[in-house]
Amino acid sequence: MRVLLVPNPMNPRAVSAAVEITAYLTTAGYAPVMIAEDAARCGLGGIGVARADIGEPELAVALGGDGTILKAVHILEDIDAPILGINLGRLGFLSGASGDDLLEAVSSALAGEARIECRQTIDASVVAGGRVAGGYRALNEVFVGRGAVSRAIELEVVVNDTVVNRFLCDGVVVATPTGSTAYALSAGGPVVAPGVRGIVVVPLAPHAIGTRPLVLAPGDTLTLRCPSMARADACVTVDGDHVPCRTALDSVTITVSDHDVRLMQLDGRDFYSTLASTFLGA
Repeated sequence: MRVLLVPNPMNPRAVSAAVEITAYLTTAGYAPVMIAEDAARCGLGGIGVARADIGEPELAVALGGDGTILKAVHILEDIDAPILGINLGRLGFLSGASGDDLLEAVSSALAGEARIECRQTIDASVVAGGRVAGGYRALNEVFVGRGAVSRAIELEVVVNDTVVNRFLCDGVVVATPTGSTAYALSAGGPVVAPGVRGIVVVPLAPHAIGTRPLVLAPGDTLTLRCPSMARADACVTVDGDHVPCRTALDSVTITVSDHDVRLMQLDGRDFYSTLASTFLGA
């Protein structure tokens, strides 16, 4: 069985964990692999592979915080492997195990003892300079906001071909239910349980009175358009990573994806207990 390890190479605890888990998996007869750049940073060059050569791992282990889980999601792309997040970072809201007993967590995951949570993703199609510039998938959010120029941008919010709002703003956060507790939450959006399917739309610093977040149905199509070239200096960020913006942005169209991400849970916490302990200090 091939196991993909995704560490945060800037976190010394994650690097040590990667070394320990690699030795354990190898001794147990598994085949650990790691993206070559991460493997080199962890001193594990022997298990490094190119991103295109990770094959079909049956398990991915993310070693770090929530950002490392997002990194694993984007490395896997369409590969339907469950992800075990072991929290070695600060927040760990998405993690399914703590870093207290690494090997026991990995062993339990390999034995099929974890609960699986299916998390919805969203697909985004970016049009810039009159042509499709790329397609992207996000577990947390897509952010369309002002670029290098500090002035506000103008965005038109279109749902199923109906213009529902237009305003000057710093940007718009478009989140999944999973991402509702991330950037969207800090921008004033609602907390949405991960079992709900849909799209959360949260304007960021809109120059308007009475603007509120929207929660769209899973079958809706959202388009954010730049109606004025004079206010189209916008860029797109997907799960915290910038999309190259070489030409003026025309629009971003977002729908619920057919591809869910499977997160493994071993620590017995559910969404509400995690929400309470993370944000309320319970």
